[in-house]
Amino acid sequence: MRRRRQIKGRKTEGGLLELLYPPVCPFCGRVTAEDICDECRKKLKYIEEPRCMRCSKPLRSEEREYCYDCERHTHVYERGYALWMHCGDVQRAIYQFKYHNQRIYSRFFGKELLSRYGQAVKRWEITTIIPIPLSRKRRRIRGFNQAELLARELGRGLGIPVDAKNLVRVRDTSPQKKMDARGRSSNLKQAFAWRGKSRVFGNVLLIDDIYTTGSTIDAAARVLKRHGAGKIYFLTISIGQGY
Repeated sequence: MRRRRQIKGRKTEGGLLELLYPPVCPFCGRVTAEDICDECRKKLKYIEEPRCMRCSKPLRSEEREYCYDCERHTHVYERGYALWMHCGDVQRAIYQFKYHNQRIYSRFFGKELLSRYGQAVKRWEITTIIPIPLSRKRRRIRGFNQAELLARELGRGLGIPVDAKNLVRVRDTSPQKKMDARGRSSNLKQAFAWRGKSRVFGNVLLIDDIYTTGSTIDAAARVLKRHGAGKIYFLTISIGQGY
C-alpha cells in the first residue's frame, strides 16, 4: 500500500512539474508535446555527406576527404560525429543548455545523438563513455556538467557504462572561443589527468557539447591513451565549419 502511494505521489509530482514547466522546443522556446516543434524540425539541417572523414565537419567538395584542420593536424582520436553546425538556433540552444540551467535539453540532444549515431557507436565497440570534465570552479558555478548529462543519456540508451569520475580537469583553462588552433592546444596542455586506480580498458567514447578544432578532444584522448585506452572516438552536439 505504501509502495502504491509512493508511485502515485511521483506521478502526481511529475504531472505538476509538467504543468508548471511544460516541455518546450529547445530552439524556439515554444511549448510542444514533441521534443522539437515541427517548424524548427523542418529548418534544422543535420550534417550529411560530404563531410570530413576524421571529425565530420561538412565539406564543400565531394572530392576532398578531410577538412582544413584535419589536413594540417594529426589527431589522437580515431573519428567523431556531430549533429549540427554551431550557428544560429543550435548555438542559442546550447547556450541556454549550458548557462541558463536548461538541463532538460540533455534528453533531447541525447536522443538525437542516439538516433543518428547509435549504430556507429556499436560498430566502434565502445567499452566506456567518458564526458569531457569541467574544472571544479566551473562545475561549482554552473551546478552541472553538460557533457556528463549527455553521456548519461547515451549510456542509458546504449547500455554502456559511463565514467564521469576518473578523467578530471586539473587546470581551469581560459575560454577558447577566440583562440586559434595553436592557442587552444597550448591552453590545454596538462589540463586533464587520470585519477583512476586502474588503467583504462578498451575503446572509449568521449562526449562534449561543441567541437571546434579538436584540441579538447585530443588533450583528453592523449591522457586516456597514456593510461591504456584503445581507440578514442567522440560525439558532440555541434561542430565548427570545415573548409
